[in-house]
Amino acid sequence: MSTSQAMHRFRAGNSAPPQELDGLLAWPALALLLLGLVMVYSASIATAEGSRFTGHQPAYFLVRHGVFLAVGLVAAMVAFQVPLRVWRQGAPWLFLLGVALLVLVLVPFIGREVNGARRWLPLGVANLQPSELMKLFAVLYAADYTVRKLADMGSFRRGFVPMALVMALVGGLLLREPDFGAFVVIICIAMGILFLGGINARLFAVLFLFLAAAFVVLIWTSPYRRERIFGFMDPWADAFGKGYQLSHALIAFGRGEWFGVGLGGSVEKLFYLPEAHTDFLLAVIAEELGLAGVLAVIVLFALIVQRAFAIGRQALLLERIYGGLVAQGIGIWIGVQAFINMGVNMGLLPTKGLTLPLMSFGGSGILANCVALAILLRVDYENRALMRGQAV
Repeated sequence: MSTSQAMHRFRAGNSAPPQELDGLLAWPALALLLLGLVMVYSASIATAEGSRFTGHQPAYFLVRHGVFLAVGLVAAMVAFQVPLRVWRQGAPWLFLLGVALLVLVLVPFIGREVNGARRWLPLGVANLQPSELMKLFAVLYAADYTVRKLADMGSFRRGFVPMALVMALVGGLLLREPDFGAFVVIICIAMGILFLGGINARLFAVLFLFLAAAFVVLIWTSPYRRERIFGFMDPWADAFGKGYQLSHALIAFGRGEWFGVGLGGSVEKLFYLPEAHTDFLLAVIAEELGLAGVLAVIVLFALIVQRAFAIGRQALLLERIYGGLVAQGIGIWIGVQAFINMGVNMGLLPTKGLTLPLMSFGGSGILANCVALAILLRVDYENRALMRGQAV
């Protein structure tokens, strides 16, 4: 479909003048950010008050998360002003920056190690987690690569191998940290964008089977990952060992029932459930707000993912292929990461250190999520401008 045909079709089905921003995207995102702020505070009060590291300040994590959120929103406003063509021009350089940061975090005495994982770069007032930024850079780079290689998407050597080598490099660096969760998300982003870009279906199927086998090997050859699988299969068999986190997350879900025990009333956050304000924030939401609260979160994420794919499809109809792939890549990223985090919290997937996008405590994650949503809104903004016949 040509651009003129797409514009005619759009105008025929939309008599009202187009708005500047997509409310069905912006409002759910803002709701998740604000709900996350409230729930991070609720989930972290006991931990902050009982820790010498936080100075026994109950609002320690609330203040920091509020600052991260403010920085993320400011960065989002700046990112929204950047035309999509500039993001495309800078995509390879941003990707190289991400790789450099992943290398830097592995350098002794530079990267910070916590609980056996070296994932952070200390910046004084905060820590930078390069893997979170790499998810955004992977979206921008994979979309740019796919547009450049559209004519070669059916070729294994010219279309797939170069991207596979780049992703193998990134995956190797992430597994050295180790950060298996980020590795899975970035691979899903790259594979999803290649699939949407028209990669050969048979090649994609073979590659999918290869990746599934590779994941099994990675898990089986790593003792701590293997123990997590066993703990996931029967958390109650060792409820005080490898099944500890999952068993307490399930207890939180059970206590919440339909409408929860009330905001602030969680028992599991009182030093029972580890990482209550980060990886297991949904379990606290389930305990305090019940099934109703969990369903509300799921619906809000579903709206964001649906709008991302709708915006991407509209961009593709307007022959703006890069914008379409970026929008849908962001949808894949947020959807996959939210699904994995929720699955881990509910006991549907093995325990994995992935935060809930837009909600969990963490400055790098909030920053990357806010900028990604700003770029998504920019794609929609440029779509609407093109519909009106304006230059973008």
